[in-house]
Amino acid sequence: MKILVIDDDAQIRLMLREMLAWEGYDVLEAANGREGLLVQRQQAADLVITDLIMPEQEGLETITFLKSEFPDLKIIAVSGGGRVSADQYLPMAQEFGADMVFSKPFDIRQLSAAVKQLLGAQ
Repeated sequence: MKILVIDDDAQIRLMLREMLAWEGYDVLEAANGREGLLVQRQQAADLVITDLIMPEQEGLETITFLKSEFPDLKIIAVSGGGRVSADQYLPMAQEFGADMVFSKPFDIRQLSAAVKQLLGAQ
């Protein structure tokens, strides 16, 4: 199973890549939503973990594009907030099509369990 991690923070991408690879997933990465869409179109991941606040193309727009092109794609949105708190962005992400949401900093074990739950349901 392939997982695409979209986050402008290289440390978050590294942490998620290591955790997910340890669990046996193939991990793809992108530094922003525009790059993430290109990667998804080329290599079609089974699940996307995306940040919401990013340069180039932010997460809500990215979720919208991903869901329109890949309606069955599972998406987990993460956010530490921006000008407004994550509590305001995360419910919007679910309205845009995210299956689950997490506030940064998130518990890696809970995120891992969410990945397993979403991919196990396929």
